[in-house]
Amino acid sequence: MSTMLAGRTLARAAAQPRALGAAPANTRNMATLREIELRLKSVRNIEKITKSMKMIASTKLAKAQRAMEAGKQYGIANKEVFQHVPSDKPTPNKLFLIISSDKGLCGGIHSSVSKATRRALEDSPLAGASANDSTVDPSSSIMIIGDKSKAQMQRALSGNIQLTFNQIGRDIPTFADAAAVADLITQSGVKFDSVVLVYNKFVSAISYEAAAVEVKGEEALRESDAFKVYENEDDATKDLAEFSLANAIYAALTEGHACEQSARRNAMDNASKNATDMIASLQMQYNRGRQAAITNELVDIITGASAL
Repeated sequence: MSTMLAGRTLARAAAQPRALGAAPANTRNMATLREIELRLKSVRNIEKITKSMKMIASTKLAKAQRAMEAGKQYGIANKEVFQHVPSDKPTPNKLFLIISSDKGLCGGIHSSVSKATRRALEDSPLAGASANDSTVDPSSSIMIIGDKSKAQMQRALSGNIQLTFNQIGRDIPTFADAAAVADLITQSGVKFDSVVLVYNKFVSAISYEAAAVEVKGEEALRESDAFKVYENEDDATKDLAEFSLANAIYAALTEGHACEQSARRNAMDNASKNATDMIASLQMQYNRGRQAAITNELVDIITGASAL
């Protein structure tokens, strides 16, 4: 009786459908080999794309570095001017201008400036950004160049964002781009004592770091004792403040663009290396599966011949 019950139980268990994803006992390796072959093909295609993008980024990096060297001259001249016009007036009302781009596939180049800005607003000011104040108002206004950093900052500080710019720096940035941004900032109606530019500083072809430079506004220039000596008219002071802001933005745009191309080249190089390692691993897995399938076929043939 117990033998009959055991037999029925085994029969019912055999009749039950197998677990989801489990292959039948008599399934060959051909389906698995086909999947591996398709994956190998897709990874090889990705490797070709990443290698092509690396070559393009390398070409653009050389042009971006030349533009960066020219743009740095504007930033150097700006710093020399403001070093000789110290202002006793504090600048608590800061406007943060984040400089990134609209393009991705370049590592953490965009999150670098976003994180630096959040740290400045939440904890402490950026190094070199504030000469007169030890703290930064968490409600400071933010303007962003580039859609990538805009998407990151909207999640954390959407209430601080006043103005955003895109389609700037798709190619090598020009002074006209910087002048247009500076003009829109001054006409936006946002009140500020100084503008803090947060951008990526080019360290080498393989590294960069978030940096900041503070540009004084019109009122801060008027309060400068050294600047008062020249007895400039109000219109001249306003024009000088806007021109100095455009200079600083242009220098930051060119340097950020060079960092972006460098980061993209490094990211595509790493992606190509990872694809090469994955291809080698998949090829070995495919060869082993193919050998196992051939061995099973040979065992079946030999077994059938022996039975005859």
